[in-house]
Amino acid sequence: MNLSLPDTDLRALFEAQYQASRNAPVVLLSLRRDRLLRLQALLEAHGGALMQAVEADFGVRSPQLTEMADLFVLRTLLQHSLKSLPRWVRPVKVRTPFYLQPARAWLQRQPLGVVGVVSPWNYPLQLALGPVVTALAAGNRVMLKPSELTPRTSALLAELIGQRFAPDEFCVVQGDGALAAQFTSLPFDHLFFTGSTAVGRMVAKAAAANLTPTTLELGGKSPCVIDLSCSADALDKAALKIAHGKLLNAGQTCIAPDYVLLPRGREAAFAEAFAKAVAQLFPRIEGNPDYAAIINPHHLARLQALLAQAQAGGARLQVINPGAAAGSQTSRQMAPVLVFDAAADARLLSEEIFGPILPVLPYDSLEQAIGYINARPRPLALYWFGADQAAQAQVLASTVSGGVTINDTLMHIAHPNLPFGGVGESGWGSYHGEAGFLRLTQQKPVLRQSSWARADIFYPPYGRRFDQVMGLLKRFL
Repeated sequence: MNLSLPDTDLRALFEAQYQASRNAPVVLLSLRRDRLLRLQALLEAHGGALMQAVEADFGVRSPQLTEMADLFVLRTLLQHSLKSLPRWVRPVKVRTPFYLQPARAWLQRQPLGVVGVVSPWNYPLQLALGPVVTALAAGNRVMLKPSELTPRTSALLAELIGQRFAPDEFCVVQGDGALAAQFTSLPFDHLFFTGSTAVGRMVAKAAAANLTPTTLELGGKSPCVIDLSCSADALDKAALKIAHGKLLNAGQTCIAPDYVLLPRGREAAFAEAFAKAVAQLFPRIEGNPDYAAIINPHHLARLQALLAQAQAGGARLQVINPGAAAGSQTSRQMAPVLVFDAAADARLLSEEIFGPILPVLPYDSLEQAIGYINARPRPLALYWFGADQAAQAQVLASTVSGGVTINDTLMHIAHPNLPFGGVGESGWGSYHGEAGFLRLTQQKPVLRQSSWARADIFYPPYGRRFDQVMGLLKRFL
């Protein structure tokens, strides 16, 4: 059931968390651990039911996919946070310059207060609870607004979280876009949003009215660059990894490869290798429980419109549908499509695809490929395949992206010590590991003055003595 809250109830939930955060600003390590352990126990006790809810929301999405891409990621994030918390929460000593000694200084790490989290539908457990894990580890109270496009999952999360957490500690609110607009207008201490760039702009605007700092995890056109140094065998291996990254969750992944740049003349070889890889991963598309459905008819229609517009502009489409006759698809399990010779104004070259469509773009030099990437908004992820270390270094140095995986796809998000986030139109701020903890923590600078301090040398009235002291200090800076 999709439950909408009146604005007054939403405000009341926020006020309860706000007052609780101000009344108890000290959040001990033991309480932070307790909250994380409660969330961990929830996943262990109800993981099966949550996987079934996700499957029901998608129509077709295997529990194994949700186990790997949602629950496993959350378990690793929880374990890493629990193990690292004693170190993360400690004050951090900083060196004091000679002209301020014998004072002492440190950074005191404190919770921000109340964190709002707005999560999407594509990974409705990982992308809802991942930011929550980070926020709870940092000692914050959390309000979560999950997607209305996965209503069964959202409702079950609300029920289970309500059983283990007080509303002023961690709560879930459900509703449509109108409620999301109300939610993002609340004066949170931090607002965390995962979703499209277009909606991210609206979220940033709503948060700005309250001077609420934000973390925006958005989308983007994430390129795969296949280097000239890829042998025929390496191209086959790259195609398999690209196919896996592209077709995980049927392409409904923010860091999925969005287009492929490869040396001109190797288009046919790549198409053959990619088709072979698809057949290896998914011997059939329709009716295959391992191949996720597009979330709803509206999103399927959008993908089909992208293909129709590209084809009308002269693009060549290669549908890859193992074990099925052409035109036999009747479900929302959309067969993968390679797109060649797309016109420069094709929408699928400017819009985030978020589905199993992969444009293939030839390049004549590595500089041309880098120029193509840099002429567009900075991507959330970049993938490079090859053996030439100099070319790899050139791509890394000459492009800016949220993250990079070399000779694979997606895997950088699974590393607990690597921050995950975007840059520019693909978002700002990051989470995972200590970077996320610090994002949702106030690092309060503290200086403790010594009774032996001679700060009075900087006091007026200014005169000869002051000039002599300043001259001496400048010699040692």
